Amino acid sequence: MPQVEIQSSSGPAVINYTISTPSSENANSIDPSIPTVLFLHPVYVAQVIFHFQFANPKVRRFNLVGFDSRSHGETVGRVPPTYRRWHAAEDVSKFMEALRLPPCHVVGLSLGACVALQMAISYPHQVLSLFMISPLPLIEPEIVAEGRQEIYDYWVAGQKDPEDPDQEALLDAIFGAVQLAFNHSKTSIVNAIVQHTVPQALRNWGPKTFEDLHTVSVTFFVDRKPHPLAVLKKVNCPIQLVHCGGDIAYPLHYVEELRDRMQDAGLDVRISHNPDAAHFGTITHPEPINEFIHDWVLNNTNLAVPPAKQDVTSPYESALAEAGYSKEGDLDSDEDDLFVVAS
Repeated sequence: MPQVEIQSSSGPAVINYTISTPSSENANSIDPSIPTVLFLHPVYVAQVIFHFQFANPKVRRFNLVGFDSRSHGETVGRVPPTYRRWHAAEDVSKFMEALRLPPCHVVGLSLGACVALQMAISYPHQVLSLFMISPLPLIEPEIVAEGRQEIYDYWVAGQKDPEDPDQEALLDAIFGAVQLAFNHSKTSIVNAIVQHTVPQALRNWGPKTFEDLHTVSVTFFVDRKPHPLAVLKKVNCPIQLVHCGGDIAYPLHYVEELRDRMQDAGLDVRISHNPDAAHFGTITHPEPINEFIHDWVLNNTNLAVPPAKQDVTSPYESALAEAGYSKEGDLDSDEDDLFVVAS
């Protein structure tokens, strides 16, 4: 995958990214005549979390752009302890400038949805619409914050001695993250995402960068307050919130509270529901989300859009296949078989 260098107030970074167009899963540039959709991933898992969106013929009627944020995937760039939503949004803005992307329809998942909203506040000229899947609540619930801290603590315990990793502690960390993201899903795609992500995580979050992990996986979430109404009024684009009904971290009332606050600021916002999806519903229940994204972009663009191809290939398919992904779907293996710590 290509890379591009950026420089922001958080320091330098080399961003790993992907561009897919209707005619190519790995394009060098976008087609400027059609809408562009920018995907912002959650914590732990990088851009591969949008595999099923990039593999969907209807969503691939548009330019699709994904990238790995700091401290994730194949991107190289440290996260300072002060890194918060406005710093993450600045990185996105610098990335868009580096690739000379036009204003985009921004799709964010979980943490990515938080960053997407900050983009629309800080850089409204770069955002045409917001599509926020499993958005973070106004304030992080204490029990969820404790769970995030526990995942971090297990991860650190597992790598305190690089010469003799504590496999059980690492597995506890991985299992906690997978529960949060996917509930108890035992499918080939979830297994492959774990196998694909763990080697990246071991490289990105070792003993010398534990603080980076704590910043992006704990502090980023808990050191957050609701945007003042005057700040939310800076948003000048329509917003779609998507609640995933199987989300064990954030029940529906948190999304409704966010919607109500946005409406109090006079924003154009609505909620859609993906009834059975886990927190990372782009993977566990992608079909409704794909329909939502397709219709949302069509309803918020004046650009011509080509007809959907009968079949398209995800740019992430080969990497996931190497990690054991089978389109057959469900696994018959024991639960522990899902979590293999790569060396």
